[in-house]
Amino acid sequence: MTASNYTLKVNRDLLDPNFESYRLSLDAIPTYNVELDAAVEEVTLKDSQYTLEHMRAYGMYNYLHLDPWYEDSVLFVDCKGRVLSLTVTLDTALGKPREVFRLEAHGRPRGDAVCPSLSLTSASWAALSDGAGLLYLLCTSQRGAGTYGKWEPLFTEDLKEPFVVLHSVAHVREEALTLEVLLLRVVKDPQETAGSGYSVTLEWLTVANVAPQGVEKNYQVKKRRLLRGKTTPHYAAITPRGDGLMVASERPFVFTHVDGEPLDRPRAERPPPEVEKADPVYSWHQTAEDVTVTVRLPRGASPDAVHFRLTADDVSAGVRGSAPLLEGRLYASVDPEASAWVLREDDGLEVSLRKRTAGPSWPELLADRRRGGPPTGDRHQGLGHPTSEEDTSDDPDPDKPPCNSQELEECDVYPEETSSLVHFDGQSLRPTRVVNLGSHQFLFSVRAEPERMPCLCLRHDVDALLWQPRPDRPADMWEHVATFNALGYVQASKRDKKFSTCAPNFSYASLCECLRRAFIYRQPSPVDGALFNRKQGRQVREVAQQQVANLDSEGAVLGLGASDQRIFALTSGNLFVLKVNNK
Repeated sequence: MTASNYTLKVNRDLLDPNFESYRLSLDAIPTYNVELDAAVEEVTLKDSQYTLEHMRAYGMYNYLHLDPWYEDSVLFVDCKGRVLSLTVTLDTALGKPREVFRLEAHGRPRGDAVCPSLSLTSASWAALSDGAGLLYLLCTSQRGAGTYGKWEPLFTEDLKEPFVVLHSVAHVREEALTLEVLLLRVVKDPQETAGSGYSVTLEWLTVANVAPQGVEKNYQVKKRRLLRGKTTPHYAAITPRGDGLMVASERPFVFTHVDGEPLDRPRAERPPPEVEKADPVYSWHQTAEDVTVTVRLPRGASPDAVHFRLTADDVSAGVRGSAPLLEGRLYASVDPEASAWVLREDDGLEVSLRKRTAGPSWPELLADRRRGGPPTGDRHQGLGHPTSEEDTSDDPDPDKPPCNSQELEECDVYPEETSSLVHFDGQSLRPTRVVNLGSHQFLFSVRAEPERMPCLCLRHDVDALLWQPRPDRPADMWEHVATFNALGYVQASKRDKKFSTCAPNFSYASLCECLRRAFIYRQPSPVDGALFNRKQGRQVREVAQQQVANLDSEGAVLGLGASDQRIFALTSGNLFVLKVNNK
């Protein structure tokens, strides 16, 4: 099974071309404070954990875990090794978090231990790491609704090296309950001679009940699969049936071992290292009157060897005797008589094109780029783009897209060119779908429905679009389910932002800074009475609101979660509950 490039399909019905801005609301947000009797188990990075990947994997870990099966129920681990749970039924009568499990081996030597991590596998199971190498699979009975039964560990294994639990699922296979757990480590790589010397591994464990029917349960590891990459993934999750894996990362991940044995793959299936570092064939920028394109030529190319052809609508450039490096129909017409090219000393062919119609910005250099244009400095490729779809029949002015890569500001930082979203088949361990994320930043992930995979939120122009993975629909594996207007631009301007999330019903999104402040961005809602836009002379029927909540704590925010009605913020000594919506 070979990987196929895939394009995410934007649902235009979920876009709002008339969205203006968020209006600051001064309405107070009811905030309730639960003081903890012991500090949260916060683990600071050691001197040996100095890389950016350590910071992403461990330093930015969300210590607060929202239970998707039980509304307004959250869990965390404190410095005594206790797993504590709090379920909110009445905001004005919050009780103390109750202990549901204790890490018995919490006092053992921890060395380069990382933060304890928890993944809620199902309505009655959970996966827990003590941060020092121990993995627990726990039967939690029925959580929430005032039920605080003790959790029972049915599987424990010392994996020797510290890790965090990224995701876990439970399903029935061959009439036996099977648990799939995904673990992440940042490890020293002796084969990594360049850079920091560290690499990132994902270990996918399959644990199943091997006891015969009627006999006491006996859970054992049935399969181990190891992936290796160079960056901490933004998103990694196992499919609900345990038959696949999805990973979004800046650099590609590859399966390297199964049950401890290295995979021996044909050379053709190994990703060439040059792909990650390859420069674009050409890059381009523009002004209101001109477009300047720089084509990278082979070293030592002479002016006599340059092939260049230009008409009002088409361009072709490269080296004589070889396939053109730049070829296709231009996005808009140019004036050939006022255009020119020059060969620079760095083997770059610089082409200056004079726009026939000055003013409108080009969202693409080549109109037919999607039908075979080469990789370019134009970053809008591989992903369905709200402002660059080929069908512009509903766009009142297709020559003026809402956003252009040339108009972005300094806060708009692009991810790596190799950033991608990949679906791996669980049997062949090969990618089946690959999405080039291009210029679309990963913002956050959230579990909207407990039985489904977590959604991932990506930036598209200024908006934030939420995508729900649907592995049971190979032809349409990622569904656009919600849009948060202008949130992509808003979050890029928040320099102190630490966590982002949204309500499972998509009624609002929330950003939280490292200290004190949480921002709430509500979806547009009908306004009471008549409200008019003075500049445009039209009535405003819906308004999107922004609210700011201040947390009464000097400690850093360690975790953030959101339900349909409440936002939960965790600091070292406090758990804050913000009442955002009423039923």
